[in-house]
Amino acid sequence: MSASKSYLERSKLHSNPTAKAFLELMERKKSNLSVAADLTSKAALIELADKVGPYICLLKTHIDVVDDFDHDLVDQLTALAKKHDFMIFEDRKFADIGNTVKLQYSSGVYKIASWSDITNAHTVPGEGIIQGLREVGLPLNRCLLLLAEMSSAGTLAKGDYTKTTVELARKYKDFVVGFIAMQRYEDKEGDDFIYMTPGVGLDQTSDGLGQQWKHPREVVYDRGCDVIIVGRGIYGKGRDPAKEAKRYQEAGWDAYLERISK
Repeated sequence: MSASKSYLERSKLHSNPTAKAFLELMERKKSNLSVAADLTSKAALIELADKVGPYICLLKTHIDVVDDFDHDLVDQLTALAKKHDFMIFEDRKFADIGNTVKLQYSSGVYKIASWSDITNAHTVPGEGIIQGLREVGLPLNRCLLLLAEMSSAGTLAKGDYTKTTVELARKYKDFVVGFIAMQRYEDKEGDDFIYMTPGVGLDQTSDGLGQQWKHPREVVYDRGCDVIIVGRGIYGKGRDPAKEAKRYQEAGWDAYLERISK
């Protein structure tokens, strides 16, 4: 089972160069922490990325919520990614037909494929959405996560939807490298998907708006997932982002070491 292997061992088996580099980065940096940077100003996003950069493997953005977006923001974020050794994941959650997502991914104001190492998509439209994104992303050495589950209460992404999503991922392994999911699924021969889990918190269990938080150890050790995604627990009101990021980095990494040593 891939969950019992180290990130470095798993990196040697990946054909997608970005997934390979990402697993190597996690091992090198001793971090499986992604910060969900849902901020609405350019200055705040850059400031947060610089503060948490030393502790994260991945910065997760929602670039379309930034009020004063410009391409200097992209330049600064990619420079910080290089400076602090992390990757960028634009949490776009594509959900349209293949031709439309090709344009959304490659063109428009944001030109996501030009700067985001990783992006993600719902599978509601069927496999055409993967084909469309793949045509753009594969030549650029990008990779895709599929939304197999979500962390919000009442989500419809479960059951047969999740099973079909996993089968689609297996069909496009050169581009689809993992899932947004709440737990690791049973591997078939040749599987080694990267599992990223949102809704992780050390101090709270719910925000009263449908978000449900889980402890890093539950996510990484008990459920076998690879990357913990943390937002407000790191930069919420009154919090020191660097201090909190370090705390989450250590908690996530300790759970990973415990998992691979058992």
